[in-house]
This record gives sequence, C-alpha cells and structure tokens, in this order.
Amino acid sequence: MRAFDTLPPVCRVAEVRAIEAAASGQALMERAGAAAAQAAQAMLAERAGPVVVLAGPGNNGGDGLVVARRLHEAFHDVVVVFRGDAGKLPPDAARAYAAWREAGGDCTSALPPRRPALVVDALYGIGLGRPLAPRDAEMVQWANAQDAPVLALDVPTGLNAETGIATAPAVRATRTTTFIALKPGLLTGAGPDLCGRVDVDALGLDVRDASGRALAWPPLARALPEVLLRRTRSVHKGTFGTLLVVGGAAGMLGAPLLAGRAALRCGAGRVRIGWIADDAPAVDPGVPELMLREAGAVLADGGDALVLGCGLGTSPAARDALGRAVDADVPLVLDADALNLLAGDPALRARVRSRGAATVATPHPAEAGRLLGKDVAGVQHDRLAAAQSIAAALRSHVVLKGAGSVIVHPDGAWAINRSGNPALACAGTGDVLAGLVGALLAQGLDAATALEFGVCLHGAAADELVARGAGPVGVLASEVADAARDLVNRAARAHEARGSASGQ
Repeated sequence: MRAFDTLPPVCRVAEVRAIEAAASGQALMERAGAAAAQAAQAMLAERAGPVVVLAGPGNNGGDGLVVARRLHEAFHDVVVVFRGDAGKLPPDAARAYAAWREAGGDCTSALPPRRPALVVDALYGIGLGRPLAPRDAEMVQWANAQDAPVLALDVPTGLNAETGIATAPAVRATRTTTFIALKPGLLTGAGPDLCGRVDVDALGLDVRDASGRALAWPPLARALPEVLLRRTRSVHKGTFGTLLVVGGAAGMLGAPLLAGRAALRCGAGRVRIGWIADDAPAVDPGVPELMLREAGAVLADGGDALVLGCGLGTSPAARDALGRAVDADVPLVLDADALNLLAGDPALRARVRSRGAATVATPHPAEAGRLLGKDVAGVQHDRLAAAQSIAAALRSHVVLKGAGSVIVHPDGAWAINRSGNPALACAGTGDVLAGLVGALLAQGLDAATALEFGVCLHGAAADELVARGAGPVGVLASEVADAARDLVNRAARAHEARGSASGQ
C-alpha cells in the first residue's frame, strides 16, 4: 500500500447509495442533521436574523428538517421553506418532517422578507439529475442574492455530485457539509467554485474501500517520498538520476527549458534537453546547468526517465522522436504535442499500450478530447470518465489537468487533486508540471506516486505564491517551479525535525 492510500476517500454516487442502503436511513439522517447543525451554529456567530432552511422533497430535505429542529431546540429563529408535498416525502424524510412539526416547527412556501442570518440549502443534494423546476430555481436565486452565508448539505443544489457539472441556477455555498465521503463533483469542474469550504462527516461509517482519494498538500508533505529525503553527504549527481527532456520546435524553445528548470528544482541530478529545432541555442543563459543538444543525440545517450512533448510540434522530426521515446525502456512522460501526435496515430497508441516501462500522460481537456474523439465540452462533462478512458486506452497513468485535476492509474485507482488556483492559468505551467513529474521518476519514484505527488506539489506551489501575495494575477510558470522547490525543502526540514524530536 502506498502512503497516499491513507488520504481522504472520494466516493462515486453509486458507492454512496450502496453505503446508505446498507445502513439505517433514519439514524443516518439524524447524524447528518446533527453534523450540519453544528456547522450552521459555527457559521451563525453573532449574526442577527432567522436561519432559513430551504427544504426539498427528498432525503436532502429531510436532512434540512433535522437541522431546523436541532437549531430550534438551541433557541435559534428558524424558518423552513418547503414547497413539496409532505404526503409524498420518502419514509426517513417524512419522519424528520413529523419530528419538526412535533417540536413546534412550521413550514411555509413563501420566501421570507427578513434578511436571514444564514441560509441552509437542503433542496436536492446528490439526487438531482435534471434542471430545476421554476419554483426551485426561484429559491436558489433568492439564496444567492442574500447578504448571508450559505450552508449546503451534501452538495450545493444544481451541482452534479458525480461530474462537477453545474446547471444554472446553482447554489453558491459559503460552506458545504458533505456526508459519508467526498464526491468527485465537489472537487472538480465547477465544484471548487460553488462549494466554498468543504467539511466531511462520515456519519460513523467505514468508507476505507472507496474507489478514489483526494490529494492535498499538507498530508503529502508529511509523507514526503524517500527520494526527496535521501540527502546524505555521500550522494552525488548520479544518485538522483538523469532526466531527458525532448521538445522545442522552432518558436517553442521555452517549453522544454521550463520543464528542465523545474526538474532541476525538484531534485533531478542531471537534465539534458533535446532540441527539435535546427537553430536551437547551445546553452540556457538562465540556467546553464542544463545540458542542451540535438534531440537524436540526447535520445541516444539514454537516461533514467524521459519527458517528451513540451513545445515538440508535429513535424516528421517530432514524430520520429516520439517513436524513439515510446520504444525506450525508461519511465516516460507524454505531454502536449506528443499527445496530439498519438491522437492521430493508432499504431503508435498501440506501441504505448505495450510498453514495459511506465507511461504518464498529462493532457489538458483539448488534448484529452483529441485522444478520445470528443470536443472539450464532452471531456468536461465527465472528467473522471474521460481520464479513465485514456488510462485504459494507453495503459498509462493519466492526469486530466484543470480545476480539480483528475488522476487515473492503469489499475483503475484514481484521485482528484485539491491544491492549486487560477495562478496556474498561464502559459508554461503544464511544462513545469511535466518537469516536476519527470524529476521524480528520474529519482526512482514509482509512476503512480510521482504523478500524484507532482500534481499536488504543482498546485501547492501556486497556493504558496498566492499566500505570499504574489498572485494569482501575473504569476509566471518559472515562479511556480521556484515555489515548488521551497515547499519540498520546507517539508524535508519538517520531516527531519520530527525525526529529531522523536529520537530525543
């Protein structure tokens, strides 16, 4: 088991339904309502006005009715807006409705004129698979228009819990309390923009067998890979591997340089850049430590890992370099134009599938679409499914980049990254990511861990820059590489300090 397998679980909707079916529904609803009521009280602070619970016609509405009852019992002013038919509520929600009424609570179909202190979105949760009816859309629009925090139960209404696709209007929550486990839609697509802060309450259930995991920098920093800690005095540059970076067609020479510079900053012992362009420079004045040669010579030299595609172009020389890279018996990162070339060459894709060494593919949505024969909207409609399809087709480790980057491995394991921010929406950051992952592979890390750690480190570096006040506007890709180096060294020092403390 890898260290990353201890990270928070992410469940697909079908998994959540199966877990719910195996447990006591009413007990779960009470636990969910209690957890959400606790979050609601923390959000209320000293705010004046009523708590408005928007209760839907299903079990999410039942959770909201439990929240309403709990807050009422804690002497809060609570207004429940319910536009459904109480006689058609599911059994558990019907019992929650009866308990609310027995506690002295009432329901109204009218939105209150008073300014609320808090809005609780308990309309639909994970169950919504269609556009909202006009009366429900009115409640969502009202919630979004209030000058008050919004607490969403399980999933903000309008957000698809499986895919992260939002159907307008969708609730913009300040905080989301989700139950049992994280869901993919909370972490990718529109989810990070709509959910606000996300808290998870497992409701006392065992979800260790969930199919996915959520990546975040703090736990990964505590589980820093050994290759980044192995800095004894007897090491030398060969200890940390040689990475080959091949790309750089005319007009795109900066891309492989960014990847190579990032690789050096993430600990690779040596980095050799192989140019596709005929008139490429012989030295990088910014980082003269990089070794620059023609692509064929670099591929002939061999190394411990290979990154191919950054600024590669689609010329015959680029296609030849890709074929040689695919046949190399070292871990291989395929990025950018390498993926575009693969998309148009079924025979080459078959050679990728049959590779003995690990392959990592790092597409953005447009590149993923070319590999799958879809447009960008088709990829974004279900990012996890798209990444799974590419991983299966190429028998590769895949990251589908974007908000909530999705990682899928050849064995079917998957993860969604939670680090990162809009600072990464600039040219060159994908090249930096390829270099970070390549550096980890060159140092001997297995491909699954290298990809997960590299993706999370990449996002965390952008978060670090924003925390310093250097972004998100105007961050450069090269700055991301510098911040990544800082984070790795800080994590290594913290690891060393913990080791010293435990030895005392």
